[in-house]
Amino acid sequence: MATPHTDSTDGTPGLPDAQEAAEILARTRAAVDPELRTAVDSLPAALRRIARYHFGWEQADGSPAAGNPGKAVRPALVLTAAAALGGAPARLAAVPAAAAVELVHNFTLLHDDVMDRDTTRRHRPTAWTVFGVPDAILAGDALQAVAHRLLAEDPHPAATAAAARLASCVVELCAGQQADTALEGCAPAEVTLDEVLAMAEAKTGALLGCACAIGGLYAGGSADEVEALDAFGRESGLAFQLIDDVIGLWGDPGRTGKPAGADLAARKKTLPVVAALSSGTPAAGELAELYEAPYDKGDLERTVQAVERAGGRDWAQVQAADRMSRAMHELARAIPSPESAGGLLALAEYVTRRTS
Repeated sequence: MATPHTDSTDGTPGLPDAQEAAEILARTRAAVDPELRTAVDSLPAALRRIARYHFGWEQADGSPAAGNPGKAVRPALVLTAAAALGGAPARLAAVPAAAAVELVHNFTLLHDDVMDRDTTRRHRPTAWTVFGVPDAILAGDALQAVAHRLLAEDPHPAATAAAARLASCVVELCAGQQADTALEGCAPAEVTLDEVLAMAEAKTGALLGCACAIGGLYAGGSADEVEALDAFGRESGLAFQLIDDVIGLWGDPGRTGKPAGADLAARKKTLPVVAALSSGTPAAGELAELYEAPYDKGDLERTVQAVERAGGRDWAQVQAADRMSRAMHELARAIPSPESAGGLLALAEYVTRRTS
């Protein structure tokens, strides 16, 4: 078992969770961004241009931009898990692995935007709308390849196990995305909550779990500790997805950077929607009728209200709290010391109490 270690760079006792999480994310960006930029700059010029635009570092014409590269939750989980088990040296050693996880995450975003036909991400046009579908897909493929190369070239003794774990995670991510797109073509009555929860775990929970587990590997954690960290990340990821689905319906587009109702327009079977459809209430019947008809922007507000009246919002919020409780149990298995686990707890609280 790795010796629990309190790393002052990844958790300051006494700080409110939101402040602690913000500091962890800022430190993660400072540590990981140079690795990300070096990795992206290794791409051929045409693909590099798309990737740099996607990360918010450049405008479409190649001029510099001070855009939003994302919150860095996944690399923060890698570094914070490593620090929780192995202290500052493990955190430092895990920076290339954290960058690899963030590259894989952005590969999925580039592909998801194409498949979902999302036109906005991080408050500006998505890469496929600017550069075209083929180039956006290829840029995503290149980011995934560079992520695996980072681990293949990393001399750290945990790199091989981390590479295998990340590769397996990518397969699970692809399976989750395939299930998501397949569910779009199903009639509302054909979709069960269990199916959607399994899809959400594969699409979202898998990479958060992988991030935590890789941090554990770089800290020299035992097999049990690594698996508990993976379970912590997966349960946190499901809570994250539940809240994300709530924000997708009831969030402020000015804060989320995505248009309101995008998931409803695509007839996505998000968790609150499927919970509402399964409620057996009159509002569930109304929602099913709306979902079986072609999307009409004029029905957007009515559809959102039907989800809420059928209990979809309340169910998602209760489920998110339950998943967080399960996540805390798994975290205690991996890192019994509350002081050492503080940074991971702060990140979990951050992603499930956010509003954008």
